[in-house]
Order: sequence, then structure tokens, then C-alpha cells
Amino acid sequence: MLRIRLTRFGKKKQPFYRIVVADDRAPRDGKYIEKLGHYNPLTEPEEVKVEPERLTFWLNKGAQMTRTVRSLLKKHKYLTGLKRQAETQQQEV
Repeated sequence: MLRIRLTRFGKKKQPFYRIVVADDRAPRDGKYIEKLGHYNPLTEPEEVKVEPERLTFWLNKGAQMTRTVRSLLKKHKYLTGLKRQAETQQQEV
């Protein structure tokens, strides 16, 4: 199964995360399929950037988000736009 999850980068005590699509059997910082964005908890306010088109693509392919990624995207209003985008795509078909 594919997961949309965080992969840690950065130095000790200075975390920086990539939001990636990876197989759920791969290690946290291991091989991933595609980078969708990043999350920096050290900036004020915390920074989250995601490519919404690619996120929608992978969700439509069946990828599941982890709880952490889902809460981050919900907090930064990425999921509300995705629901509208998915509804319009279904209406066009």
C-alpha cells in the first residue's frame, strides 16, 4: 500500500520534513516514489508547501495519508480545496 508521509531531513535538533509518497514497508527515511512538498516546523509560523495536483493524483491512485500528514494539511487548508477539486472532476466525467 502507498502512504503519503513525512521523511525527516536536517541537522540534529533542526528537523525539516519532506512530504513524500512511499511504500508503507519502506523505512521512514528510506526510498520514496515522489516528493509532494515540504514541512518546516522551525519557522514562525510553520511552513507547509504541497503540490495540490500531485496530491490529488496520488489520492486518486489509492495512496493513504498518515494521521500526521492529514492533520498538517487540514490545519493549513490543503484538504478543503482538494475536496472541491475532486467533486468537480467527478462532475466532468
